[in-house]
Amino acid sequence: MILRMKVVTGKVVQGKVVVEGQPLEEGAVVTILAREREETFDLTPDEEAELLPAIAEADRGETLPGEQVLQGLPRRRT
Repeated sequence: MILRMKVVTGKVVQGKVVVEGQPLEEGAVVTILAREREETFDLTPDEEAELLPAIAEADRGETLPGEQVLQGLPRRRT
């Protein structure tokens, strides 16, 4: 079974995340990814050579639906 997910944007206001748009359901479990200021990462030349064409594909709109990507991932054992 593939669980549906939402991607929402928000802003921290007085220590709490305020979501833009439709509110989430009360009790919804969320994962927060926050941008760090000046955070960088290093790539090897091989990693960069693999990443740059992938970014170009995405810029051209050559992407896969999320459901298709999820179906290609190994199933988690419960």
